[in-house]
Amino acid sequence: MFFNDGYYMVGMHAFWWLFWVLLIVLVLFGSRPRSGERRERQRETPIDILRRRLANGEINAQEYEEIMLVLNRDK
Repeated sequence: MFFNDGYYMVGMHAFWWLFWVLLIVLVLFGSRPRSGERRERQRETPIDILRRRLANGEINAQEYEEIMLVLNRDK
């Protein structure tokens, strides 16, 4: 079953090596979250932060309104 002076079906052997390497690469890089998705979740606007602080009780409604006026003035 040897062809071409001792090479045994080189094409099929190379195919399986390529198959396993591609499978490992897909598993490793396919399971990681996309970098853009992580950035979107971490990025909060100043207004989002202000609303969260109001909801948590860190500031009261009067402070919220004052800060909103400042933030809207800067736009």
